[in-house]
Amino acid sequence: MDLADLVRGVNHHIEQALEAELKPKGMSLHHYRVLEALAARNGQPMGDLAARLFIDSPTLTRIIDRMVASAEVYRGPDPHDRRKVLVFLSRKGAAQFEGFAATGASVEQQMLDQLGTSKAATLARLLSELIDLPFSRRAHSARENGAVSHK
Repeated sequence: MDLADLVRGVNHHIEQALEAELKPKGMSLHHYRVLEALAARNGQPMGDLAARLFIDSPTLTRIIDRMVASAEVYRGPDPHDRRKVLVFLSRKGAAQFEGFAATGASVEQQMLDQLGTSKAATLARLLSELIDLPFSRRAHSARENGAVSHK
């Protein structure tokens, strides 16, 4: 199994575990992720939010539209660039996230506990390094041609 498959597999495992906790309480995974991202940094442009959540723009727009309609978030102008629109967490959304934050933290902590502190810290550091790497067209082509192995 190559690195990309491993990362997707771990992400899928985490999302399934989190969704299993959220769904019975009436919260979707994407909805939770938006609340979580805005609780961490309120007032984000849609593009930044989509990139952070790894969601395409049309999907995020639909999610945000529903959340605006239910008054969990609202849109407002960027004070530094009036052409930009930012998404903000409302009081209602913040209160809702507060009720679910422990659920998300618990799911993550259960997985990290299985790894142990040292391995979890190493994994987090390595994944952060990978996310920060610039995408290389040449490396991508080499991988497609079988020249690069992650095993």
